[in-house]
Amino acid sequence: MAQVFDRSSNALARAGLVLTGLIVVALGVALNQLQRSPWVTRQGQRADQPVPFSHRHHVEGLGLQCQYCHTSVEKSSYAGIPPTKTCMNCHAQIWTNAAMLEPVRTSWATGESIKWIRVHDLPDYVYFNHEIHVNKGIGCASCHGRVDEMPLMYAENTLQMEWCLNCHRDPAKNLRPTSEIYNMAWAGPSESKPVWCADTGSNGPTAQRVNCVTKDPSKSNPEVAFLQMKAAGKGQPTTGPGMNPFPIGGPGTYSDAGPGIIMPASYKKFTSQRDLGVYLTDKYHIRTPNELQSCEVCHR
Repeated sequence: MAQVFDRSSNALARAGLVLTGLIVVALGVALNQLQRSPWVTRQGQRADQPVPFSHRHHVEGLGLQCQYCHTSVEKSSYAGIPPTKTCMNCHAQIWTNAAMLEPVRTSWATGESIKWIRVHDLPDYVYFNHEIHVNKGIGCASCHGRVDEMPLMYAENTLQMEWCLNCHRDPAKNLRPTSEIYNMAWAGPSESKPVWCADTGSNGPTAQRVNCVTKDPSKSNPEVAFLQMKAAGKGQPTTGPGMNPFPIGGPGTYSDAGPGIIMPASYKKFTSQRDLGVYLTDKYHIRTPNELQSCEVCHR
């Protein structure tokens, strides 16, 4: 009986299977790259806003703090979009006839909100809380980039789950003193720019129990150096109530060591972000990476 298939059919079949596999792999890689591309994430894209608001002008140029417009960033899950009244606090007096501010004046006159386009817009199934991140030592620039250098706002990071998990697996690399949360230029400590931190012993919010300074406290406050020397074993501090030369929370922070005695905080010097991050992870009571990666952290 004659063969139905030629001998070359086996080779063609194998080649077809290999080609099909390559096509499937190539398609998977292409879809993966597409899913991470700015076409999907809108990373780097500047939205066509009703008013061309410049963060660089207002933040870097005028020195406005983030909290002036985003009033709920420290106490709510949302940073908050400023109402028209916030704009009119200044623009009722300056640039009153500027054409680009016509939507602001119309909104103020009619009471209708300006329809801003959200730049950092997470899916509805993702739960993100600004409050916990800000109060646990995550700076604005860690997520939003150098907003103070953006003439028009855009998303610097993808904000995809992979990007979030990259931080949750190792939060130490992004932690900073709470006093530097709104410092866009914060780059972490280094040999040339060390940071000194100490536990204040206060009973306030967790992240505020650590006091960090960028100047050597022993040099900037001779009294602190003197008391630290005595506390180190060369005698006991003799200061009593009312004799503390620095207030609680200041550069020379003290903690209560007993009735009538005020002990100085013991400052620790850091010259790398890794060492500082590990220290703050402990002081801020940051959860373990396994806990931070749990599904319920971001999906409610």
